[in-house]
Amino acid sequence: MNEQRTEIPPMPDAPPLAPVDAPGKNRRILRAVLRWTAAVVVFAAAGAGTAYGITGMERTDLPGLKTASDGRWDYPTLTRPPLPSGRPGPFAEENKAGAHYADLRALVLPAPRGATEDKKLRGAGGWLATKDFLAEFASQDTREELRKKFTDDGLRHIAARGWRTPDGTRTRVYLLQFGTAAVVDDLFATDVAPYSSPGYQLRGAGDSAADETFPAKARIENVPNSVYAESKPYGAEQVRQGYLSAGDVLAVIVQSRKGAAKSVPFRQTVALQSELLG
Repeated sequence: MNEQRTEIPPMPDAPPLAPVDAPGKNRRILRAVLRWTAAVVVFAAAGAGTAYGITGMERTDLPGLKTASDGRWDYPTLTRPPLPSGRPGPFAEENKAGAHYADLRALVLPAPRGATEDKKLRGAGGWLATKDFLAEFASQDTREELRKKFTDDGLRHIAARGWRTPDGTRTRVYLLQFGTAAVVDDLFATDVAPYSSPGYQLRGAGDSAADETFPAKARIENVPNSVYAESKPYGAEQVRQGYLSAGDVLAVIVQSRKGAAKSVPFRQTVALQSELLG
């Protein structure tokens, strides 16, 4: 889950062996070689656990690892909040409802370093009012339809976070928690996130289509997603949006930027939020 940033330094060259006609010196060098070899063995054993999951991967396979050249954001190290004593994880076999028992507010992706947070999305006590989430949608009819649907489906609460990065990208992340995973599965597949295009139009977004270029490696097991990009020609800014079905939580991720919303930080944000919920 948390990306390991330990880098294994290059091994020093072994000291050269001494000529055979200096037995005393040979013994001293032999002892040095043995000490050097033992240190290498200890170092290798200590680093094996860290290196095992990373050595076979490209940097582009690690969504949280900052790479200055590829446009990723520098997110802080991510840690899932602890579960209450005796409670299972959302995808444990015994958790039939797919419930997230950890504090939902602690499962919202934090803002990357250097971003300015939108404190209004924190809501009262960390819970966002439903009307403030519904303000993301373009028409009054859509907002009213979704309000009734959420009420009928037993929406419990919404945790959210938003920020703006120095390049002008605005990000909003919403986690909507319902009573069971079955409710979320139905909302995700039938209403808000059909395959080809989003079920409802967002404010400021024109026609949007499924992002066929979203990499398979950025998808997380147990957390299906539908991701869309606003199609050209768009207006002053482009909108990207993603929907995640994670047990009893429906996540909505929106990014917009003047000119064009970059694909790399959007994919990174979707992948990391999926990991936190998985």
